[in-house]
Amino acid sequence: MEIATETERKYDVPADFTLPALTGLGAGETHELDATYYDTADLRLARLRRTLRRRTGGSDAGWHLKTPGDGTSRTEHRLPLDGDEVPAELLAEVRAIVRNEPLRPVLRLRTTRVEAPIRDRKGRTLALVAQDAVTADTDGVRQRWREVEVELVDGDAKVFKSVEKALFKVGATPAGGPSKLARALGVRLAAAPAPADTHGPVLAYARQQRDDLQAYDPGVRHGDPEAVHKMRVATRRLRSTLKTFKRSFDPAAAPAVADDLKWLAGLLGEVRDGQVLTGKLLAGAERDGPEFAPVAARIRSHLEAKVEQGRQALAVELDGARYLRLLDAVDALISSANPEKHPLGRARRSLAKADRLLDEATADGVDRELHEARKAYKRARYAVEVFPVDGGRLIKRLTALQDVLGAHQDTVVAREILRELAGTAQAEGESGFPYGVRYARQEQVGAETLRELPAVVARSRKPKLRSWLA
Repeated sequence: MEIATETERKYDVPADFTLPALTGLGAGETHELDATYYDTADLRLARLRRTLRRRTGGSDAGWHLKTPGDGTSRTEHRLPLDGDEVPAELLAEVRAIVRNEPLRPVLRLRTTRVEAPIRDRKGRTLALVAQDAVTADTDGVRQRWREVEVELVDGDAKVFKSVEKALFKVGATPAGGPSKLARALGVRLAAAPAPADTHGPVLAYARQQRDDLQAYDPGVRHGDPEAVHKMRVATRRLRSTLKTFKRSFDPAAAPAVADDLKWLAGLLGEVRDGQVLTGKLLAGAERDGPEFAPVAARIRSHLEAKVEQGRQALAVELDGARYLRLLDAVDALISSANPEKHPLGRARRSLAKADRLLDEATADGVDRELHEARKAYKRARYAVEVFPVDGGRLIKRLTALQDVLGAHQDTVVAREILRELAGTAQAEGESGFPYGVRYARQEQVGAETLRELPAVVARSRKPKLRSWLA
């Protein structure tokens, strides 16, 4: 699949429009384009500014999926023409949006395009200027219009400014919609149900995590480590929100959704944790000498196998019924939410519980209790994140505290893996000594990390940082 970024602007023009003289404009070439657009019956893709089409004619005939990019740019995924069924690779990109809804043709666009390049003095193509005569057919309704499209190639914003100035002088105006699809489906899109208004910070936060789940889904399917990490965080944040602010959500539905979010976070963790631990356990391996090479190889093999097994399981489940039902259930839960009147109290109590658990854990010096305190602070931080304007500084302090506890917990998990691998090595006739050395190193790192704890705890508990929670 080819992935490209396109930056273009569209302009509405009258029926008798004539393209003005433009500096560097070359000879035009005529193309007959015929595109069929696919979407769900309720136009889920179009409402989220995605376009999926099969187009013949022109220089880039094929299957195209356009998704929002930065600013005026869009990302286009391209595949060659191959039958009339939506390719699996493109379906995967929008699976979290369409879910189990079938994709079907919703629009046919036939366009007579006259396309000409704008070149600089060195012959570089700065932009392409297309004059389009469009015929759109949808649900038995035919529309016709003309428009001009300017797409950057090797040029910059100055090209847009120059061309736009000339176009405006002869009657062009900025396009009324972001795409031909949006223009053709205008009435149906307007009739589509709009998302409910955001009621307060709790629902705004929950909706953001729901949107993040969808946004990172394609990257997770591609195996992008950052997407795996961010999707896992969104899953945890949403689950924590359902529990901390439980009075805002349907008590009959929320527990099941929370359980499924925990399940999804676990699947993502099987991939993410192995990736993180690989770096930590192999750090400095090149300095350990040749006698440690078999240890590094065994660690790498063990964790890579763990990650790959996790990836395979995750890939299966992302197309499975439970995951797709979860996305529907999250939508339903958020749309039926009724925010409680005083959510600050929930955040305050969540933070107080984390403080208490940490005090008990540090007094006992038990790793398991420190881990529970870490999870409690994570939930408390997510609760404070619901109020970013008031809690900005506190969020930073809690993040630093959580990072210290997390670094310590990483050494606990690393030691467990080293103990397991040492046993395997000894059973196969190898020495367990190198694993013991690494175990001791992780133990030392854990102790050093905990020495940072009092300072970050003190900074997170300054009364001034928490006064707004009272």
